[in-house]
Amino acid sequence: MNEKKILRADFSRIRANITDKSDKDSIIVKRVAEDSRVIKADCILLYASFRSEIDTWKLTGFLLEKNITIAFPKCHENGIMTFHIVKNINELHTGAFGIFEPDFSLPEPEITPDTVCIVPGLAFTENGGRLGYGGGFYDRFFEKNPDICKIALSYEKMITQKLPLSSHDLKVDLIITEERTVFCNAE
Repeated sequence: MNEKKILRADFSRIRANITDKSDKDSIIVKRVAEDSRVIKADCILLYASFRSEIDTWKLTGFLLEKNITIAFPKCHENGIMTFHIVKNINELHTGAFGIFEPDFSLPEPEITPDTVCIVPGLAFTENGGRLGYGGGFYDRFFEKNPDICKIALSYEKMITQKLPLSSHDLKVDLIITEERTVFCNAE
């Protein structure tokens, strides 16, 4: 666990110092918006970008404009995360740690094999390994919903050769960066 803590600090520093973030974010959002899985999805599960994360607000605006159903996560004290459908960004409010989240009373989407989840993370390996923030919320969510297509947004600098992963750590199916789309061998 200590190794992951050190890596989180290192990758947080690297991501905070990425140059031309706005341009790179625009390229990544365009690539996501053109991905066939996203276009065909019955619902896109998004996260509200925070600090140095790739700007998901641009993607949110695009999806809402196209009338694609989107849902944002709400983290609960028991380590469980639920998603709630949002039709307007005004339905989000500042929650834990200053991260925007939906109200618990908003409806939950039906999760199907055509649901796509845009997954946050600090660093990734080309085979889909993910270094998250340490809460395990997404790992637990995907244990219950293993068939969802998991797409990570990442800067190219955040792709690394290896990460210290446990058997319960989720793997993503695709990683979209400003330079390429990585089709992972997540098993």
